[in-house]
Amino acid sequence: MVKQSTQIQINNDRLLDSFMELAKINAPSGHEKPMAEFLIPILKQLGFSYTFDEAHKEFGGNCGNLIAYWEGTHPSVEPMFLSTHMDTVLPTEGLKPEIRDGIIHSDGTTILGADDRAALAAYLEGIRYIQENDIPCGPIELVLTVNEQPGLVGASYMDYSKVKSKKGFVFDSSGDIGQIILQGPYSSRIYCDIQGRSSHIGLNPEEGINAFLIAADALKNMKLGKISEITLANIGQMNGGKMSSIIPGEVKLVGEVRSFEAKGLNEQLEHMKQSVEEAAKQHGGKADIRYEKKYLGWKIDEKSPLGQTALQAADEIDVNKYTTQTLGGADTNVLNENGLECITLGNGFRNIHTFQEHISVENLMNGGRYAASLIKKWYELHK
Repeated sequence: MVKQSTQIQINNDRLLDSFMELAKINAPSGHEKPMAEFLIPILKQLGFSYTFDEAHKEFGGNCGNLIAYWEGTHPSVEPMFLSTHMDTVLPTEGLKPEIRDGIIHSDGTTILGADDRAALAAYLEGIRYIQENDIPCGPIELVLTVNEQPGLVGASYMDYSKVKSKKGFVFDSSGDIGQIILQGPYSSRIYCDIQGRSSHIGLNPEEGINAFLIAADALKNMKLGKISEITLANIGQMNGGKMSSIIPGEVKLVGEVRSFEAKGLNEQLEHMKQSVEEAAKQHGGKADIRYEKKYLGWKIDEKSPLGQTALQAADEIDVNKYTTQTLGGADTNVLNENGLECITLGNGFRNIHTFQEHISVENLMNGGRYAASLIKKWYELHK
């Protein structure tokens, strides 16, 4: 049996039914329209006005970001937003959630989609609790993004002029309810195009410069993995070669660096660049290296209104709370970069993007309580 806070007593059965229904909706990245169409009548019933932007036109999706606004009981109070994404990874066709020993799983043939249908269900139940119990609150805004899974794409193309609130929360981490993430990383990709010289191994091998050997030496001298407590680096793709009889003249490496500091990010990117360039020079080849920003880092003070609201709400629903930082990316990065100050909160899903994905019923219920308490505490701090 899930423990209920004496102050926040949500409808457990309704929240569970809501999540199970949301989980079954087939709306992977770029195809979120079924989810949006499901949510609209619910939002109307809850008194929300809503709009869509046209972010999907930038990547060929079928639905834009959904922004919904309810003025609450005290419209003059500073509004807060709750944000998550409407998409999931594949496969989702025929998804069948089931409960075993207090844990919600799929039937093992698809992902579960708790990332991040758990947040959607929690937000809806939290708002219902506030309304049904006549709890005073300021305006609440839902910022529901599309195409998050491939790389925060929907948030990157969002029309931010449609968002009224400036501060909020994002339920999108594998930590249990009570995890409060106050810092996220800077991240950039690195692309390395290495040029050697192609040659037939049986006819003129002496004329060839094997680009794979250049790449091998570059990787051997490159610091990868955990660089420090604040910086991670990886080479995740290597492509090149045409035939077993041809000395490869080209190879492409693609990697990524994440760091809590811009300086750490830039220093690691430069190190990786130099490793490739020096290996190419030693072999008589060439290298063309470029960087691509993924997102900027962010950091919110624990004493800020966001930090204090999150901490006080966790106390109210009696969950173990703790503040932390993460080198994982989320819409939180892009929203902060575009002037929407926010923090990431744990909502308890596990093994995301796999057939073993699951979430405990306890975390799901705590998520609904936490959403309600955040709305309540935000008002108390701003009235």
